[in-house]
Amino acid sequence: MKHDTASDPVSGILWTRRTTEKVADELASGGIEVCPNTVAKLLKELGYRLKVNAKKLNRQKDPGRDVQFAYIAAMREDFSQAGLPVVSIDAKHRELVGEFKNAGTTWVREPVTVLDHDFLSDATGVALPYGVYDIGANEACVSVGTTHDTPDFAVDNLARWWACHGRHRYPEATELLVLADSGGSNGARCRAWKYGLQHRICDRYSLTVTVCHYPSGASKWNPIEHRAFSEIQKNWAGRPLTDYETVLNYISTTRTKSGLRVDAHLVQLNYPTGVKVSDKEMKDLSLRPHDTQPNRNYTISPR
Repeated sequence: MKHDTASDPVSGILWTRRTTEKVADELASGGIEVCPNTVAKLLKELGYRLKVNAKKLNRQKDPGRDVQFAYIAAMREDFSQAGLPVVSIDAKHRELVGEFKNAGTTWVREPVTVLDHDFLSDATGVALPYGVYDIGANEACVSVGTTHDTPDFAVDNLARWWACHGRHRYPEATELLVLADSGGSNGARCRAWKYGLQHRICDRYSLTVTVCHYPSGASKWNPIEHRAFSEIQKNWAGRPLTDYETVLNYISTTRTKSGLRVDAHLVQLNYPTGVKVSDKEMKDLSLRPHDTQPNRNYTISPR
């Protein structure tokens, strides 16, 4: 085992690339007859553990990563101190609706039977959860789309949150801070996203919107990921999402000890892809990039 062993220098946990069957065979060749199960017990006593690969390596060199995290922290503090709303937005990965396997386990007498393959042709449809998480109120509003995750879809969901929750919760607020990932439908380089913010939120509600994007590869630090979406994932773990009513029910009944509340609704509008915004339309926006990393931080004011 000496040349097939690696270890964690901090925890001291050991692991090996050899299977218990191979170790048992080698011991047998040396005159020691043991079964693979006994080998597994002995390895545990020696400090070995079964481990999966840990996704921690990041080859993207981003010199402004720490600066952006510090800037986001400062912006959150400034808005919170002023009593202004701060929201975190993101889209969860697409879910097939139907009798499909859902990752996780649940306490039941008999396992629920599901289809043996996840074919889109067998699905009732697709569910595209898009969330707006109010950090100060610890409440999330999740819109479940049925077509595509586009910039128009993202803007509509944020506008719906402001119309139904935000402006009533913060009646005196004239500014909003939005924390978002760098890519996707609400990405830092997405023209349609900024265009939609101007026309359907800033101008319509006379609201100044400041957007700060997390660095590439840092989506796990976006608050909605670990405060809302992870809890929704736990709530429906091991339960097939057989229809849209089931999807909405699991999302809206998500609760945590810290007091999280989630509102969910279905959005059956068709959002076409490939919508373009021209240079002229971009010049008409009331868009002000910040001095700190202007490609990631900007404010859009009502016209």
